[in-house]
Amino acid sequence: MDNNNLRRIIIATVISFIFFVAYDYFVLQPQMVKKGEANGTQPQKVVAHKGGEKIQNSIGSRNSPATTSVKSRVVAVIEGKEFKIEVDQWGRVSSFILRQHKFNEKGKQLQLISPDSPKPWEIRLKDEKLNRELYQTPVEVSSSSLNLNGKSQTLTITHKLPSGGEIKKVVTIYPDGHYTLKVEARGVGEYLISPGLRPQGAVDNLTIHGVLVKLKSGKLRIIEDGDAEPERFSDAIVVAGFDRYYTSLFFSKGGFPVVIGSKNGNPVPFVELKGNGEFTGYIGPKYVDRLASIDRELIDVVQYGLGTFFARNLFLLLDWLYKVVHSWALAIILLVILVRLVLFPLTWKGMVSMYKLKELAPKLKEIQEKYKKDPTTLQKKMMELYKKHNANPLGGCLPLLLQIPIFYGIYKLLLYSIELKGAHFLWIKDLSEMDPYFILPILMGITMYLHQKLTPTNFQDPMQEKVFKFLPLLFTFLMATFPAGLVLYWTTNNLLSLLQQWIINKLMEHRKMEVQK
Repeated sequence: MDNNNLRRIIIATVISFIFFVAYDYFVLQPQMVKKGEANGTQPQKVVAHKGGEKIQNSIGSRNSPATTSVKSRVVAVIEGKEFKIEVDQWGRVSSFILRQHKFNEKGKQLQLISPDSPKPWEIRLKDEKLNRELYQTPVEVSSSSLNLNGKSQTLTITHKLPSGGEIKKVVTIYPDGHYTLKVEARGVGEYLISPGLRPQGAVDNLTIHGVLVKLKSGKLRIIEDGDAEPERFSDAIVVAGFDRYYTSLFFSKGGFPVVIGSKNGNPVPFVELKGNGEFTGYIGPKYVDRLASIDRELIDVVQYGLGTFFARNLFLLLDWLYKVVHSWALAIILLVILVRLVLFPLTWKGMVSMYKLKELAPKLKEIQEKYKKDPTTLQKKMMELYKKHNANPLGGCLPLLLQIPIFYGIYKLLLYSIELKGAHFLWIKDLSEMDPYFILPILMGITMYLHQKLTPTNFQDPMQEKVFKFLPLLFTFLMATFPAGLVLYWTTNNLLSLLQQWIINKLMEHRKMEVQK
């Protein structure tokens, strides 16, 4: 392979990566979000099968606050350091507010539950008559106000039906937002309970949102907004509605049957579980450490889209670095350094090979002119030349190919990591958002351009050279609206590449001068 073909591979690889990210950003994700925004907060009709038997009464047809004009009132308030929960007269979580300032939206505390959607702890009875009674009779609560004060508290919610049936929910809430929910039902027959729709806190055109179901076998099923179909699972251990940063979930190691519902016309995930007595639940940010502390099975709730396995392991490394330096920005910079150290032997050889190829360019041109009518001999002579001077025409390509999946993994983990929400770095107030002054994207473009200037090149096609020189500008505009943490990673990588290339150039020039002497 000649130097010209090598350049074609590098340019094609970089452009393919740009196209992949841009297509994901501007085409696929906006289509998904339009579906989700159109359907994500409205009541939904659920028609699903359970053990070969249809569940006839549906969310859309039942007499419940989700589908009537009856306004619910708050009967209990649970306050923790990081959140505030309101329970309404139907025994549901009608409001979940995050109190931390970094979650605020437009100056207001973030509300994770939509007022018009089915709620966590909402129960539906199979018997239509009893179900009407359930939502015509307000609940009784053991306390109208609970303050966690750093320790767990228990709330008992009792539905006493006029016909004599009774449902009791015993909820123990912990300071980190997770809880245990024990349901005791008498005289009401079969019932389903819901963890609610996915939170409404972070729905955007970059990330996936919907429902995740994890089975006892470890298999995952992810139903994105707009893709729901009536579906049933008999042995789920985790079911979670999720958006980019937040989740509302139920978990039980014993397993439970799950019914996935859909809305007519435009399907959207909605989940109900057959009551088995007791669940562990959680509402709030998808902090990996917090979910793992509840149970390690819940780590899978944090999904990064395509390449989740790779992105998750990179995050674990980034999280470890953060715990050492206590700064997400410094952790990102250290991650770049570690990646560069791992790839150093390859990148060093690649840069040296590029320099040697530039030095061999006149001889290569002579061979190409001499044997242009004899391709077999041409390839043979070129390989002999490469071997004689220990130059590898693919040496400059391999490090680039290896860095693309690493960069894509970083791109994904920085998009989905709530841990970076509100993380500061110099003038940047939030590494999960774009640089408000575009300083980092501009620095990234400049460092990329300078690296190009230092990198030995030997373009024989003027069009290829123009495309290659245009890449820094293209990347600057493409990355301008991406999370600042991602641009920080790329800029740091460029600076290290620039330094490494400068050192190699100096060493090779010095060696050349020594040989000439």
